[in-house]
Amino acid sequence: MEIFFTILMMTLVVSLSGVAARIIPFQIPLPLVQIAAGALLAWPTFGLHVDFDPELFLVLFIPPLLFADGWKTPISEFLHHGREILGLALVLVLITVIGIGYLIYWMVPGIPLIPAFALAAVLSPTDAVALSGIVGEGRIPKKIMSIVQGEALMNDASGLVSLKFAVAVAMGTMVFTWSGASIEFLKVAIGGLVAGVAICWLYGRSLRLLSRWSGDDPATQTVLLLLLPFASYLIAEHLGVSGILAAVAAGMTITRSGIIRQAPLAMRLRANSVWQMLEFVFNGMVFLMLGLQLPDILQTSVEQANADPNVELWMLFADIGLVYLALMGVRFSWLWIMQRFSRRLLKKRPLEFGNYSMRELLIATFAGVRGAITLAGVLSIPLLLSSGEPFPARYELIFIATGVILFSLLIGVILLPMLLRGIDGVDHAGHRHEIQNARAIMAGVAIESLHKMEERLMKDSEENLDEELVKEVGSRVAGNLRRRLDGKENLEKSILAENLERRFRLNALRAERGEVYHLRATQQISNETMQKLLRDLDLLEAVLIDKEE
Repeated sequence: MEIFFTILMMTLVVSLSGVAARIIPFQIPLPLVQIAAGALLAWPTFGLHVDFDPELFLVLFIPPLLFADGWKTPISEFLHHGREILGLALVLVLITVIGIGYLIYWMVPGIPLIPAFALAAVLSPTDAVALSGIVGEGRIPKKIMSIVQGEALMNDASGLVSLKFAVAVAMGTMVFTWSGASIEFLKVAIGGLVAGVAICWLYGRSLRLLSRWSGDDPATQTVLLLLLPFASYLIAEHLGVSGILAAVAAGMTITRSGIIRQAPLAMRLRANSVWQMLEFVFNGMVFLMLGLQLPDILQTSVEQANADPNVELWMLFADIGLVYLALMGVRFSWLWIMQRFSRRLLKKRPLEFGNYSMRELLIATFAGVRGAITLAGVLSIPLLLSSGEPFPARYELIFIATGVILFSLLIGVILLPMLLRGIDGVDHAGHRHEIQNARAIMAGVAIESLHKMEERLMKDSEENLDEELVKEVGSRVAGNLRRRLDGKENLEKSILAENLERRFRLNALRAERGEVYHLRATQQISNETMQKLLRDLDLLEAVLIDKEE
């Protein structure tokens, strides 16, 4: 009963946090409001205590969030920025683990080298969800946000694999070699991607079979879609590959496989609504959990620091600031190096960074905020070594990692709005023009489809329809008119005309939907435009089908 009450309380707080973030006069970003709410609930006055199980946290929250991010990430854009994403998600993670690891070992007394590498590994993943929470959707220019989102999807896996190696070496279960680590990383990464694609393909095949048996029941299909990220993660982890990359790959595959496109309309509408709700709740739960852990982490760290003669509490707080500055310094330096490398050696096919201004480099630097994966990773560090001794400096690792998460969010709240001042992340005029052009093209295709339908109906002897009636209804649909018949016609003809009009409109909508996918496939419109147009068409089709039923 206590667990049920806790879940209800957390869900309520997450829901109310959205209201609180809007009414607070200082416009505090939603993630910070949720962290503060969690810390307040965990304070002794309220005493809400939640035992944090990192493995359960990773399974419950991370797969659906990464699946949703992968779902919203177009594969074409991801591949277009593939070099930039690999440079940040792979090379920068390696540089961070080694460089920041040695810095922590040299700077923080009491932390041995291998635990320092473990801390650097959990600090390397960035969090695009937290970034969107503190600056809002569409505020960061698309050419920056596309890369940052792709980086966040991939560096979760590279950071956690690095952590796994560091912990295994510390536990004495593995001897580190560069060749062994490289082979293991490739196996885990590629295996995770393949597993995600394969599981998504099997899901698509299963869905088609279930559609035949269940009669396109949207509830069943929506529930199966919700289970897909968890299945991808758990099966991949069972096979010994990256469950995180499997969830990402499944999300990115589902948009290209045609599973959602071919699904019944009711399932598409319900799935979109359910996922929007789950993203809000799960994102809120992640930051609320961070806040709930803060008082306990702070109390434990203070007690351990007082008991450790080599550590002073003020030094731990100073270490948080120094580690964060080092992370941002390494990130900015790597972005600057890639920019110079692109301008000098890749003139024919430059990297996106080659066109960045100094201001955009700073935005991309401070956009690397830390979040859920860092918290889950550092709390997953075991309490004891294989010998039974305590894991070296575990409380310091947790304290510094938690402090860096909060510090990166606070600095992002302060600096990013200043850097983004005067920059419009979305080209509204261009977006409207793109939609208008797309609608004009879609209308042309739909009208042509209506003419073909008119010819087919007039040639169809079985339906025996009046030729003038067919032309009248077709003209009204083509002209986008919704007026009803003037009521002077008899009831039978009125009903027949309405049904004909509905059929024409449905035919036009389906032709328009096909043209939207064609426009996106030929890169004539962006993914955002495609999603908006498809949403509009789905809503119109839902209205027409509802009236028909």
